[in-house]
Amino acid sequence: MDFNIAVIRGDGIGPEVVDQAILVLEKVGKVYSHRFKYEYLLAGGAAIDETGEPLPKATIKKCKNNAAVLLGAVGGPKWDAQPNDKRPEKAILGLREQLGLFANLRPAIVWDELAAACPLKDEIIAGGLDILIVRELTGGIYFGPKGSEVIAEASGISKLASHLSKEKPLPAGRFAYDVEQYSESEIERIAVTAFEMAMKRNKVVTSVDKSNVLESSRLWRTVVSEVHARYPEVKLENLYVDNAAMQLVRSPKQFDVIVTNNIFGDILSDEASQITGSIGMLPSASLGEKSFGLYEPIHGSAPDIAGQDKANPVAAILSAAMMLRYTFDRAEEADAIEKAVEGFLAKGYRTPDIHTEDKILVGTKDAGKLIADLIGA
Repeated sequence: MDFNIAVIRGDGIGPEVVDQAILVLEKVGKVYSHRFKYEYLLAGGAAIDETGEPLPKATIKKCKNNAAVLLGAVGGPKWDAQPNDKRPEKAILGLREQLGLFANLRPAIVWDELAAACPLKDEIIAGGLDILIVRELTGGIYFGPKGSEVIAEASGISKLASHLSKEKPLPAGRFAYDVEQYSESEIERIAVTAFEMAMKRNKVVTSVDKSNVLESSRLWRTVVSEVHARYPEVKLENLYVDNAAMQLVRSPKQFDVIVTNNIFGDILSDEASQITGSIGMLPSASLGEKSFGLYEPIHGSAPDIAGQDKANPVAAILSAAMMLRYTFDRAEEADAIEKAVEGFLAKGYRTPDIHTEDKILVGTKDAGKLIADLIGA
C-alpha cells in the first residue's frame, strides 16, 4: 500500500531528526509491504532563506495534496531580526489554521527505563505514567479579536474598548486586548475527539476550564457535558485550570485524557512534558476533521547542537508512529515502532540529552539505525 507524506524538515536539528524518522518508516515499509512517498517542502527559517516567506503558498497547496505532514522544528536566532509577521514560527500557526488542524494530541509518557529522569517522587509515578492531552488548536484567545490603542478620551476609543469600559473604567493611556471566544461547534468537535481517544484508552476524560470566572469556559463545560451523553461508558471529570496544574504534579496518574482550550492546553502540555523528564522523547499530532494530520516532535530546533549528531530523534520517530496510527489507521505498524523504541532503551542506548554514566552513548544517526533495526526483529 502507498502512503503520501509531505515532509518539512525544518531548521536546526529538524532535518537530522526527521531523516531518522524516515529511516524508520522505510524499515516499516519493508517489513509490512508498504511504500511511503515523500514530497519535501519548505517552511520556517529554511523557507525564509529560499523564498523570503516563512510559509510559502506552494507549501500549503502541496501539503493538502498529501495524506499527512511530517514536520521538524523551525526557528532559530538566525531569524530573530525578522519582523513579527515574517518570523519562522509564523509557519506553525499558518499550517494549523490553513490546514484546519483543530486538535493537538500531546502524549506525556514516563518510560520505565527513564523513570529516574522524572522530577517527581518515585511513589507518585510508580507503575508508569501515560497521559494524553487533547488541546483545541485553532480557536480561543490566540485567534480571537486583538488590538492595542491609545485612549485619549472615552468618545475616541474603539467599540470593543468602549464596551469594556462599561465593565471597568479605562484610564487614559495605552490599552490592549485579546479576546477568548469559542463557538459551540468548535467545542463540540474537540470534545468528540477527546471522548473518541478515551474510548481507546482507559475511558476517563478530564475537561479543564475556568468556568467559575469565564463565560467562554461556562459554554465549554456545558457543551462538553452534552457530548459526554453520547459516550456513557466514559467517565467525565471537570477541573478548574489552576487545580489541574497542581494535580499534574501532585497526582498525575489520576489522568487519562485531558481536554482543554488553546491557551490552557498550551501551558498544561508543556508542564506535562517536563514531568516526563525527557522532552526529546515526546511526539505530537495535530489533526483535522478527517484523517489528515501534521506530526512533529514537541522540542525546538536546538540550533546550538545542530549538525553535531547529538539530537535525540526519538520524538520525531514516535511522531511517525502517531501518523501511522491516526492518519493511516495502521495500529500494528505504530505499535512496532513504539516497541522498537522501548527495546532501544531497554538495551541501554541513550542520546546525550538522556545519557547517564551506566548507559551506552549514541548519536542521532546511530539511534535511528538501532531503532529501525529492531522493527520486525
